Amino acid sequence: MLAPRSLRKAAVPPSLLSEPSPGSLQPTRLAVHVNAAGSSCSAYLASGCRVYKIEIAMEGEMLSKGKESLLIPINAEVISSSVVDRCPHRSEIQSVVLAEGEGDGCLIVGTVDSYGHLIVSRLDTVADGPPIQYHLVIVVSEKEVGLGYVLVQCTNPRLWYPSSFSFAQCMPQVNESGSMLAIAEGSQLSIWDLRTSNNGGCIHRISGPIGGIIYSVCSSPSGPIAVGGTDRTVTIYDPRRWSALSRWVGCSKYEITGLSFSSVDESFIYVQGVDYEITCGLWKGNERAFSFRGDSNWLGFSKCANTDVVAGWCESGSVFVADVRQDCLSVIG
Repeated sequence: MLAPRSLRKAAVPPSLLSEPSPGSLQPTRLAVHVNAAGSSCSAYLASGCRVYKIEIAMEGEMLSKGKESLLIPINAEVISSSVVDRCPHRSEIQSVVLAEGEGDGCLIVGTVDSYGHLIVSRLDTVADGPPIQYHLVIVVSEKEVGLGYVLVQCTNPRLWYPSSFSFAQCMPQVNESGSMLAIAEGSQLSIWDLRTSNNGGCIHRISGPIGGIIYSVCSSPSGPIAVGGTDRTVTIYDPRRWSALSRWVGCSKYEITGLSFSSVDESFIYVQGVDYEITCGLWKGNERAFSFRGDSNWLGFSKCANTDVVAGWCESGSVFVADVRQDCLSVIG
């Protein structure tokens, strides 16, 4: 069983960013990264044509609960804040994502603007002071591996209004990692094999809710793929049969625009609604474990790649960060 260790609320300094730009319906303009010691968390925020960074203190266990076990945040210290120099977009950034690069203290930052332009940057986070961008790549080559090849495939005219995509991390049909892609297209989930050109690379399509729209898709390292959207239901698909393993109906009060499997226990999933609530629960048993709320609508939702540190950024400028761990008592029991 998962249990929250802490929930913190940090305010973005008005001197850094006073009024965030509105963005689109899907709040993907936040990415978080926890340092090796776990003493602080870096939050990268995209607003307008720029990316900002704040460092939030994470030491100590701080947790308070209200009615119906709703988590109450405790104010956290902002250690530092800076502008990430530079991500030279010419239109509003709609999405930001982080990945760890080669070597200690190296992060890969990817940003996509409203025109669909992708910029991938490498940041040096070890040097003193604000992060230094020492290498910039605009991925356009068909010969590039991973995202670069995805760009070429995603220009295929057979794509119908794509809204979200995720690399399928473990597929029984494929031994190569990063070669399978799950894309939300309107009311359909489509599966693409980046190694083939047959049918443009599309190997399977699954129809979702009739008249509905899929806003978010994510994959688990063990294989299952989750989708959610206007029907307020999380549907988990089995990639071996392309059939539904489970449906968590009504897990969100409003449309689902963010999903992420837990890195601690893959039977849990984090669900972000279009309003200001994030819920964690068992997708097999349709059971809610806990939830927390922001103080206004979300502008961004993110979970660290290899740990269950979950964050949300609100219109008010507040960043909520939850540190979730395995409940030792439930394991012993």
